[in-house]
Amino acid sequence: MKVSVSFLSSKNIPKDLKILNDTDVDLIHVDVMDGKFVKNKTMPFREMRHVSDYTDKRLDVHLMVEDPSKYIPLYAELNCEVIYIHVEIDEDIMKDLDMIKKYSIKCGLAINPDTKVSELVPYLPYLDYILVMSVYPGMGGQSFITSASDKIKEIKDLIKSYNVKCLVNVDGGVNNDTIKYCRDCDIVTSGSYITNSSNFQEKISSLR
Repeated sequence: MKVSVSFLSSKNIPKDLKILNDTDVDLIHVDVMDGKFVKNKTMPFREMRHVSDYTDKRLDVHLMVEDPSKYIPLYAELNCEVIYIHVEIDEDIMKDLDMIKKYSIKCGLAINPDTKVSELVPYLPYLDYILVMSVYPGMGGQSFITSASDKIKEIKDLIKSYNVKCLVNVDGGVNNDTIKYCRDCDIVTSGSYITNSSNFQEKISSLR
């Protein structure tokens, strides 16, 4: 099991990124919120771009924004493994996925708890990752929605039936108690469980 860590709930981002850089975490999860697609808003790109000053870990960027086409070229400058956009946006999703691919970055689609898995079907051949939201996006520290386990299995079956290669990540409320619901995933994303602890490596290891 691969582990990605979100610093959304971090009280000292530079310090926590430096600590994470010395762990065996696989990815650093960058949450980007515009205050429109979700209520909260994260720091602007001119500040967020400094994430790579504190870690050389690869980033997975989660764009919780209405218009990802404005953000993709910016975050493509960073050390990105994957950029996720949301299947629920009104923008042309295929156009955005093509834009991500042109930067030689892997494409991901995020899906909210109330969204039907069938919404992913038109895009499956183009995806490298699917991000299953196990909380409602926009705020760290929420409790894991256990029905996400069923959605993960449904998506895994969908990937198999369409014979595509796509990794499944789950994001939200992941800790040593809820990890049992995530065993069908390829990656888990955890935030406050790790960044609010006194031993990042110990918490990361507990999720593998």
